[in-house]
Amino acid sequence: MILDRFRLDGKVAIVTGAGRGIGAGIALAFAEAGADVAVASRTQKEIDEVAAQIRALGRRAISVPCDVMQRAELESLVERTQKELGGVDLVVNNAGGAPWKPFLQTSERVFEEAYRFNVTSAFLLSRFAVPRLLERGGGAIVNVSSAMGRVTDRGFSAYGAAKAGLSHLTRLLATELAPRVRVNALAVGAVETSALAPFLAAEGMREKMESLTPLRRIGQPEDIGAAAVWLASPAGAWVTGKVIEVDGGQETTNFPLHLPDL
Repeated sequence: MILDRFRLDGKVAIVTGAGRGIGAGIALAFAEAGADVAVASRTQKEIDEVAAQIRALGRRAISVPCDVMQRAELESLVERTQKELGGVDLVVNNAGGAPWKPFLQTSERVFEEAYRFNVTSAFLLSRFAVPRLLERGGGAIVNVSSAMGRVTDRGFSAYGAAKAGLSHLTRLLATELAPRVRVNALAVGAVETSALAPFLAAEGMREKMESLTPLRRIGQPEDIGAAAVWLASPAGAWVTGKVIEVDGGQETTNFPLHLPDL
């Protein structure tokens, strides 16, 4: 059965930024597909809640407090997963983000922190995890990038550049780690999460963003979870080094920030 190829039975996954939003959506989708999951994020209460939902699905889960900006915490995340869940097969580098700011208000610190949060963290977690993946014969890495890594808009110099870096890191690692470890990315569009909530709550903003999206709706975490299952599972066994656009069809920005000319 073709649907059997989307199963993750017997696999162990690490998902960062998994306390809410896209990360939680991916963690739960993996569990529904049969995986055990290490749920990692900075907020204990949130990851405990997601881990409880995974256990209710009949899968094992551990909640691991982790600030991906801290090298030692990333290393500990891998080792705890190895010790408590018995190995690592799948890694989802989801934690990331950066505030939008006009270019002349974007400090060097903000720019460099965006790169560390979105790119260096994914590099380090992958670096720590790959030896564990190889111990089990191989595995898959899924990086959560963004449509803003390829389209343009004002106010996103730090975030967009960082996500473009993550997308190309994906291609580079796929080449280097083939054939035993597949590496792909999801370039996501606007997804309805707590991070986007302030934008969507503004008068007329949801309607405007939907009108600028060809499929006329904001994405949901489940949309990203389904794509991540495909890339992580045997269904995606002949896919590596690709940045898959899951964005409602957008080819231009759908964030109507309207920053003025200088």
